Amino acid sequence: MGVDIRDRGTDVSTGRGAAGRPVLLATLGVPLNEEASVFAVDTAVESGQRLVVANVTALEPLRMSITLGYDALPELTPEVSASLRRSAELARSLGVHVERLRVRSPRPVLALVDLVADVRPGVLVFGPDRKALRERRYRRALRAVLDRVTCLVWVPDDVTGRP
Repeated sequence: MGVDIRDRGTDVSTGRGAAGRPVLLATLGVPLNEEASVFAVDTAVESGQRLVVANVTALEPLRMSITLGYDALPELTPEVSASLRRSAELARSLGVHVERLRVRSPRPVLALVDLVADVRPGVLVFGPDRKALRERRYRRALRAVLDRVTCLVWVPDDVTGRP
């Protein structure tokens, strides 16, 4: 058994591991939980897979918003943008191929479930910052994700048991 040594600049996401089973780090329009971000990057590095960072947000059903292009604005707040950028930059610095997605939908939780079905990740890291998201919304979203996705789901330690 040999030791595989990699430089920081080496793309580790093309190495071993099953092709097409990325790590999906997802939030719901709020900054990422730091613990979730670190776990997702570590998992991508260790498994040699790409990291998909997704921000799934609500698209208000206002026809004028779509017509005027407000549906294509940057992330909702600078904090959300900075949080997603930090995770992507950390992963890239460690040699992981990163994809950033923004999904806008009138039903963001269902859109996240559909995204999981499309991306087919090896693990979904459900990482919205609970301080920035109402508790009830977080619990409902987590329950829907746990009930509907078929991949492994990781949530930060501050979630005690299944909702």
